[in-house]
Amino acid sequence: MVVPLALRDAIAAHAREEAPNESCGLLLLDGDRAVEYVPAVNAAASPYRFELYLDPVRWSEIELDQAVVHSHLSSPPRPSRTDVENVGLWEGRPYLIYSLRTDDLAAWTITGGEIHPLDVTG
Repeated sequence: MVVPLALRDAIAAHAREEAPNESCGLLLLDGDRAVEYVPAVNAAASPYRFELYLDPVRWSEIELDQAVVHSHLSSPPRPSRTDVENVGLWEGRPYLIYSLRTDDLAAWTITGGEIHPLDVTG
């Protein structure tokens, strides 16, 4: 998966703005290349989990494939137990995590409780 530097920077900026809560959003994909980051609201307003909320009108305008992105405040950019248990709609889809502590972005898929890494390049 290719995440250009400008989009990675937008993800990081959103994570910093939302701290001390987790941030979340959508990464719009054209094939395996990210083309836009769409910040969303963490309806859970929590530092430990996220509930992605995006205006339904904006969501309906999205025609490209999507990946979900959220931040971890102090833990590594690896899916937590909470992430695995609450994967829901994002099961089997690209699942990106940005770590504020380490300034790292990593991508995964979560399927049937199993976590698999995806390569991320810029």
